[in-house]
Amino acid sequence: MSNNFPSPERVLLIVAHPDDPEFGAAGMVALWAGQSAEVTYVIVTDGSKGSAEKDMTTEKLIAIREEEQRKAAEAAGVSRVVFLRQLDGEIENNDHLRELLVRQIRTWKPDVLITHDPTSRIVGGRYLNHRDHRNVGDAALDAAFPLARDRLNYPEHEAEGLAPHKVLDVFLIFSDKPNYWVDISTTVDKKIAALREHKSQIDDLDALPERIYERCRDAAEHVSFEFAETFHRVQLNR
Repeated sequence: MSNNFPSPERVLLIVAHPDDPEFGAAGMVALWAGQSAEVTYVIVTDGSKGSAEKDMTTEKLIAIREEEQRKAAEAAGVSRVVFLRQLDGEIENNDHLRELLVRQIRTWKPDVLITHDPTSRIVGGRYLNHRDHRNVGDAALDAAFPLARDRLNYPEHEAEGLAPHKVLDVFLIFSDKPNYWVDISTTVDKKIAALREHKSQIDDLDALPERIYERCRDAAEHVSFEFAETFHRVQLNR
C-alpha cells in the first residue's frame, strides 16, 4: 500500500457511466467496504448510448445498465447507488450538473471523494478518455471546491437542511499521471466479480479474469505488491 492510506468512514464516488466504478476503483472500494466504510456511488449519466446491438432501445439499455450497476456495487460491498440519469454522451460542466453534485456531496458528506481525472485526454498512450469522464470529473472537482464548502453557494440547500461540507481527500481515476498506488491483492477477485455483472458491456466474460489480473499486475510494476489500482491523489488543506 502507498503511504498514508486512509481509513474513511464515508466514501463518495462520482463517475460518468455504469461500469466506471468497477474499472476505476472497485478494488480500493472493496477494501474500504470491508472495513465497514459507507460507500455511495453516484452515476451521472443514464448509460443509454453504450450498445452496438441493432435491436437495443434506449429505454431497455438504461434499465439493463442500472441493474448491472446495482449488482456490481453489491459485489464490492457498496452501501448505495444513486442514478442522476443525465444524457449519456452529452455531459457538460454547467451549473445544472454542479448543483446536482454539490447536493450529493452535502448529502453524503464524504471523507474521500473518487472521481475522474479531468486533465487526462489520452491515457497510457492507447486510450482516449471519454468526454463525459472529463466533464464529470471537472464538475465534481468544482463541486468539491469551493462550491460544496461555501454556504452561500446554492442557499436553497441550507434551507433544505443540507449543510456545507469540505472534501479533503480526492482520488482521481483513469489518470495519465498517477501518484498513488493501492494494493488490491486481497480484493482483485471482488473487482472481477463486480465487473462480471456488466454483461452488456463485456464481450468475453471468460477472458475477463486474466485481462484484469494482467492490467492490475502492470499497474503494480513499480511497487512491491502483486496487484494494484492507480490514482492521482489530491489531499487538500483543512
